[in-house]
Amino acid sequence: MSNSPMQRGQQWLKTLLLLTGVSAEVEGNLEPAQPQSGDSEEPDNYWLTIDQTTLSPEQINILIGADGSVLDAIQYLANSVLNINQAQEDQASYTIELNGYRVKRQAEIRALAEAASEEVRATGREVEIKSLSSAERRQIHTFLKEFTDLETFSRGKEPHRHLVVRPAIAP
Repeated sequence: MSNSPMQRGQQWLKTLLLLTGVSAEVEGNLEPAQPQSGDSEEPDNYWLTIDQTTLSPEQINILIGADGSVLDAIQYLANSVLNINQAQEDQASYTIELNGYRVKRQAEIRALAEAASEEVRATGREVEIKSLSSAERRQIHTFLKEFTDLETFSRGKEPHRHLVVRPAIAP
């Protein structure tokens, strides 16, 4: 495998697809990490997009799965396998995209986060958001961390883990 995280990701995903009987190209795009305040440096995010032009609608639906479950599983595998034996500074984050699913879902997640934050501000009470994958909960944590008047955390155990948004407790 190549040393470039992008090329390693593309090769790995293309091979995984071939093992499932799906032949498709994989396009890669780099989304550089945003500078963070604090000690932890976020890794660059590599978007690996499966080219759907040669796939049937049935193949696309199978690869995405119910509520993105198969795409989430492939993404989890990519992030686990591609970061094994990589030094901390060489770790990468991979997002697997197919047929615009992630882009559409990100917009939905952002809308959920905004609605929850407005409700919390209006009522002063916490709001639970259910039916999110761990990656989606992380997205909402990330979206809302810039608002100092709000805090987010997860409650419960998988598969019944929920994200909670509430007013920040004053220090």
